[in-house]
Amino acid sequence: MNLSLGPLLYYWSRDDVLAFYAEARHWPVTRFYLGETVCSRRHLLRLPDWLELAEQLAAAGKEVVLSTQTLIESESDLKTLRRIVDDGRFQIEANEWGAVRLLSAAGVPFVAGPTLNVYNHETLDVLAGLGAQRWLPPVEMSRATLAALLERAPAGMETEVFAYGRLPLAYSARCFTARHYNLPKDDCQFRCLDHADGLLLSTREGEPFLALNGIQTQSAGVYSLIGELPALRELGIASLRLSPQSRHMGSVVEAFETVLAGEPMAA
Repeated sequence: MNLSLGPLLYYWSRDDVLAFYAEARHWPVTRFYLGETVCSRRHLLRLPDWLELAEQLAAAGKEVVLSTQTLIESESDLKTLRRIVDDGRFQIEANEWGAVRLLSAAGVPFVAGPTLNVYNHETLDVLAGLGAQRWLPPVEMSRATLAALLERAPAGMETEVFAYGRLPLAYSARCFTARHYNLPKDDCQFRCLDHADGLLLSTREGEPFLALNGIQTQSAGVYSLIGELPALRELGIASLRLSPQSRHMGSVVEAFETVLAGEPMAA
């Protein structure tokens, strides 16, 4: 079982992103997922920048996967997707079915991302036939459902699970962060930059409820499966995805690596 660092879901400054990955390249993480998956208006790093970062991480001995956008809303988005598919240097994570179609037509093996909503082995069989080599279950899938699905999974299909971070729950064409500030989506003033780990919402009673991240809705709580690693091993899970957060991410990776090595965590 190895560790993957999922795509950065938030909008950070260019300097913060580059500093994060400059540090992360030294972490005991096997695989890095790179690219903008949430909002095409986030332009501080464009595709050439992500590709340059991918080259740097690959040179440091890391496996690199380019993650595609979850909602394709314009011809510009589609053009970027086609450039990713045509690049040919790195594996690709497909986060919507249009990406699956392009990758399959090009004969390019891919990772089936969690937003493809695979809930049964028949869908997984279809994806395997189209070229998927690794897949991620939806974050809400129960252990029992996953176990039953894996009993009939295609031979050779690797499974990765979302093991740490705020759970990505839903996507919408509407930007809820912009709405919070009474701004239109097309003139959002890039307010996501003010919320490094999303904008927290609370109930009327003051209890944490959800986190807004542009067009993405997340859980308010940060979830961790670090206490479930023996059960995940028993299921045959090959990889654990850790979702980047703005603080203490190096310590999170270290804790997971410690438990994977069979050592007790520090108190």
